[in-house]
Amino acid sequence: MVPSSDLLLFSGAALVMVLTPGPNMIYLVSRSICQGKRAGVLSLFGVAAGFLVHMLAAAVGLTALFMAIPVAYEALKWAGALYLLYLAWQAVRPGARSPFEARALPVDPPRKLFFMGFLTNALNPKIAVFYLAIFPQFVSPEHGSVLVQSVQLGFTQIAVSFSVNLCIVLSAARLAAWFARSPRWLAAQRYLMGTVLAMLAVRLALEPRRAA
Repeated sequence: MVPSSDLLLFSGAALVMVLTPGPNMIYLVSRSICQGKRAGVLSLFGVAAGFLVHMLAAAVGLTALFMAIPVAYEALKWAGALYLLYLAWQAVRPGARSPFEARALPVDPPRKLFFMGFLTNALNPKIAVFYLAIFPQFVSPEHGSVLVQSVQLGFTQIAVSFSVNLCIVLSAARLAAWFARSPRWLAAQRYLMGTVLAMLAVRLALEPRRAA
C-alpha cells in the first residue's frame, strides 16, 4: 500500500493536474454552458470511464516495467519532470487560453454525451503521460504489489478529478461569466498553475532514486 504521506502528496499533484488547462476541463465547461448541468454531469461520467482505461493500462504496464527493468524509474522520473515543465509553459505561453473560456458545442443526446466525454479523456495525452510519468514517483516495490499501489493511486486520482470537475460542471456558467468580467484573473489563474507545475517538476527531478 502507498504510505499516507505519499498518498497525500499525490492527491495534491492530482489536484494541480485537474486544475490545469486541458481537453477534459475545456470540454466539460463548454458542454455545461452550451447544454446545461445535466449534460455536463453525463459527460463527466464518460470522462471518469476514460480514467479507468488509463488507470488499468498504467497499472499493468508499470507492474511489468518494474519487474523487467527496475532502472526505468529514473527515465520515467525525468520524463515526468519534463512533461510538467511543458504543461507549465503551455499555461503561461503567449496566447494561451484559460479552460474557462468556453467554446460553442452542438446539443447532443445522453448516450453521445457519455461517449464524447469518454473519448475526450481516453484520447487525452495529458492524462496518459500523467499516469505513466507521475505514478512511478509514488510507487515503490518495497511497499508491496506495484499493481495494487497503482490501482490505489488511480482511484485516488479519479476521486480527486471527479470531485473537482463536478464542482466546475455545476458552476461552469457562473465561473465563465465571472472570468469573462475579470480578464486579469484569467491570466492570474494561468500563471499560478504554471508556477505550481514548475515547482512540482523541480521536486520530481530532485527526488532521490528509490530502491527496487
